[in-house]
Parts: sequence; structure tokens; C-alpha cells
Amino acid sequence: MESKPTAYYKTPIGTAKIIGDEDGIIAVTVLDNEIETSKNIPNCLKECIQQLDEYFKGTRTTFNLKLNPQGTSFQKKVWKELLNVPFGKTRTYLEQTKKIGDPKAIRAVASANGKNPIWIVIPCHRIIGTNGSLTGYAGGLWRKKWLLEHENGSKQQSLF
Repeated sequence: MESKPTAYYKTPIGTAKIIGDEDGIIAVTVLDNEIETSKNIPNCLKECIQQLDEYFKGTRTTFNLKLNPQGTSFQKKVWKELLNVPFGKTRTYLEQTKKIGDPKAIRAVASANGKNPIWIVIPCHRIIGTNGSLTGYAGGLWRKKWLLEHENGSKQQSLF
């Protein structure tokens, strides 16, 4: 497979590796090792980095990017439905299975969430256990907790 344009962007919770081309963003993953933000960002990735930067600064609540995740038709169906979970809100895995029309597919939906190639933009971090627990997250539960707190904190107004 030929290599696709790639860039690195430092976030408060790790370095994001962004891969894409003219057809859209293929992957946004988080790395555990620190890599400096790319100096020469390919044109096809600049908007993604800009929007991620705004998200982490608390000024962006939705993404408007051309996405091109690679996966099975079922995975793509699950990922597409994840895009409907609003900023600052959560859904359970059971609610997610009902949204895709297959309430018995909890494990398959959880597996598809775990294989989501476009971190944050396709917000699998907003899916929680039926009991409200922060279940599995490929980037680590501490990152899931951070992202949910970030989204909830930026919406609340202090009265004092």
C-alpha cells in the first residue's frame, strides 16, 4: 500500500497521527509517545488539524470534514451513527444498537466502536455502558474520561 499523507498534532492528551488524502480523512489515532507537531502539513490534512485545535481549545463542538474511514459495511454503519451523538452527550451501547436497528448487536457495535479509525471526529468516546460506566476505549479510559469532561465543562457556565 502506498503511503498516504500524514501529519502529527500535539493534543493535551497525546499526539494525534492524522492520515488522509483528497478523498478524505482516513485515520486520526492517538499515540502514547510524544511526537512534535508536524511543521509541513499536507494541504489535505490542514483543515483536520485546524478543527482538532479548535475542539481542544473549546471553540468547536462539531466537525465538518470529509471522512473516508476504511472498514466493513457494518463498521461504517456504526461509525456513521456515532456522528449523530451530540457534543457533550453520551449514549449507551444498547441505545446505539437500537439506532442502527439491531438491538441484539451490542458486542458487534462495541467491537466496531473499538475499531473506529477516526478518533474524536467520529465520537466513539461518547458511548458508555448501560450502567453509566466508562467501558472500553481504544485510547485508554483516562482519555475517554478527559474527553467527556472537556465536552461537558465547555458547555457549563459558572455562576460565581
